[in-house]
Amino acid sequence: MEALKQGADALFILLGGIMVLAMHAGFAFLELGTVRRKNQVNALVKILVDFSVSTVAYFLVGYTVAYGTSFFASAETLAAKNGYELVKFFFLLTFAAAIPAIISGGIAERARFWPQLIATAVIVGFVYPFFEGITWNQHFGIQAWLKGLTGEEFHDFAGSVVVHAVGGWIALPAVILLGARSNRYRKDGEISAHPPSSIPFLALGAWILTVGWFGFNVMSAQTLDKISGLVAVNSLLAMVGGTLAALVAGKNDPGYVHNGPLAGLVAVCAGSDVMHPLGALVVGVLAGTIFVRMFALTQNKWKIDDVLGVWPLHGLCGTLGGIAAGIFGSKALGGLGGVSFAAQLIGTAMGVAWALLCGVLVYSVLKAGMGLRLSQEEEYDGADLSIHKISATPEREANW
Repeated sequence: MEALKQGADALFILLGGIMVLAMHAGFAFLELGTVRRKNQVNALVKILVDFSVSTVAYFLVGYTVAYGTSFFASAETLAAKNGYELVKFFFLLTFAAAIPAIISGGIAERARFWPQLIATAVIVGFVYPFFEGITWNQHFGIQAWLKGLTGEEFHDFAGSVVVHAVGGWIALPAVILLGARSNRYRKDGEISAHPPSSIPFLALGAWILTVGWFGFNVMSAQTLDKISGLVAVNSLLAMVGGTLAALVAGKNDPGYVHNGPLAGLVAVCAGSDVMHPLGALVVGVLAGTIFVRMFALTQNKWKIDDVLGVWPLHGLCGTLGGIAAGIFGSKALGGLGGVSFAAQLIGTAMGVAWALLCGVLVYSVLKAGMGLRLSQEEEYDGADLSIHKISATPEREANW
């Protein structure tokens, strides 16, 4: 029976890893559909290569930083217990690789290729797993300190803060240091529209992410005996809450509508295992509204050219999710309890502060040492031709 359980757990988490791996196709097509046509190839290449660099960095360094497990052992040792530790690594890698995929959307259309790959290696090798180890592996006694202080540990079941807020808040200084796309904000105060190149591809990316997210959340249980239907239903209701809120707040704009479910899913990750479904619905509505309002504010008022709105979507909605788990997860609001608002507030603030600090450091050093941005001519030609020497539709252009 023990061997059967080990095999079932290995299969369970492997399927979760495959579902979250599929989400990276969602990141790629969401970015492809949002950027202009001359940057579509670059969007696809970045996500795949970022994932590959993330795999090497997390395998060699990051997983050891977070969990103390090294893979420098014999294959016989690694394959023990049906290789569960290996497929657990695969599953958690897909989370870690989401960080550069998030950042990619914010810095799209004007970022140089190789500096971002270096940033990916540093972020996935150390920055992300450092906070991951604190939250999910009891590093430095911080969780024990929080429990002594507030009565509960910081609770983040599926990564609202550990993955999404950290990714979004790292992206913010990267976007600011990189600067806006050429001609986005004119000297006369006018804002030049850079509309999405393909709403169908944007929608496809959103749908792939949405479907894969149920692996992201439900399979964060990591073993079959801990699976919870509550997580699935809470994810569903947060998703639709975010969609409907974005529909209303965004006045039927399809770009907002298709990011709405993502906002709801980001926010529900942390407390999806403890909230009542109605609480999850409210969290989704709040997240969808926050995304629309803050995306418009950052783009039009603050003139921060965050192309896919990754700071509002992941940074702010992830922050909301960390705090909301302490509210809607409480028994007073129909949740299962076991959470503390104070612990959620402190833990979330720690994640945001760590991400901001590391984002500023990593991208400031790269900007000073290598430069982050394409030249004005390269940006005008587009990242596809400047970096990859081919466009998304070369045959059509040849015929023209």
